[in-house]
Amino acid sequence: MSARDAILGRLRAANHARQPTLPEVAAWYTAQRRHESTSERTTRLCTLLEAAHTEVHVVTRTDWTAKLLQLCVDKQLHRLLVGNNTPHGNAVQTCAPGNLQVLRFEQPVAAWQDQLFDAVDASLTLARSAIAETGSLVLWPTPDEPRLMSLVPPVHFVLLDEANIHADFHEAMTQEGWSAGMPTNALLISGPSKTADIQQTLAYGAHGPKELVLLLLQTQAAEEGGAA
Repeated sequence: MSARDAILGRLRAANHARQPTLPEVAAWYTAQRRHESTSERTTRLCTLLEAAHTEVHVVTRTDWTAKLLQLCVDKQLHRLLVGNNTPHGNAVQTCAPGNLQVLRFEQPVAAWQDQLFDAVDASLTLARSAIAETGSLVLWPTPDEPRLMSLVPPVHFVLLDEANIHADFHEAMTQEGWSAGMPTNALLISGPSKTADIQQTLAYGAHGPKELVLLLLQTQAAEEGGAA
């Protein structure tokens, strides 16, 4: 018997019936998870995002566009990029003043690459959800709102519904059914782009937006409570 046959014989004779025990991931997360209210999760998320140099503004469904447009004025932004055929993009374009040019991502990148990289001041994208435990925003790029919108402009506005804040990563994946299909780039963003040199000098905007601005939509219950 050759050495090859001996090796193959031992492999075939090995007991493959015993399978390794898989960890109880769901049970571990359930035991470790913080059982917080929506407001507590929101506070945790905002605290972590602000610690990572993210600007957070609490808004409502009736005033978020006004807040966004005021921020554009305060930051001296003149060209805002929104997604093509998105409800939030349409809302901004409807009420934008004449001195703010609202651009739509409706062309292939090659057709307007110079303008995208050199002339767009800011972008607005929607967050699919957020993770309170790590202070992360979940972005789910689509053909109408592609990855470049959160990567190229120096200021990135993100619109998030408070009702979509999850306790942790496992809860986000399971409740949203990520296993059923994901985009090419599912993003977890916890702050603006930053890097440091060998002397540990921190710089923002080296590999992406210099500013990350979160517009946090209150839940309907919170809005009604505030009105009362």
